[in-house]
Amino acid sequence: MFVVKTANPAEVFRKFVAAINRHDVDTLLQFMTEDHLFLDSLGNRVQGAAKMQSGWRAYFTICPDYRITPEKILADAGTGAATILATGKASGTIDQVAWQTPAAWQAIIRDGKVAEWRVFADNKPVYEILARRPH
Repeated sequence: MFVVKTANPAEVFRKFVAAINRHDVDTLLQFMTEDHLFLDSLGNRVQGAAKMQSGWRAYFTICPDYRITPEKILADAGTGAATILATGKASGTIDQVAWQTPAAWQAIIRDGKVAEWRVFADNKPVYEILARRPH
């Protein structure tokens, strides 16, 4: 069983981001609660760490150099859970076309793990690239 060596929510957030940027799905899985909830900018929801394991693998296949760069991070420690808010940018390459967009993230950290990961981003650049794919 994975044991988080830090209870600092901001540090958990940073380690989760580092795992995203390394495309380290195994570490991402270890940092997610079993009931982990992922929400994207369009309101799509994926519940469960096991489902997100496949989701991250699929996204890293589509965008092999996906990277998020939080520039400002705010932490609010609540009772039983902490909320992390961050702003920055997301970037990558899909079908050999580079893209970059402003982004923000909200993470709920519970017991040293990410219980919720919410992404706010203008995905128009990504959708334009994907729309050019042959059907």
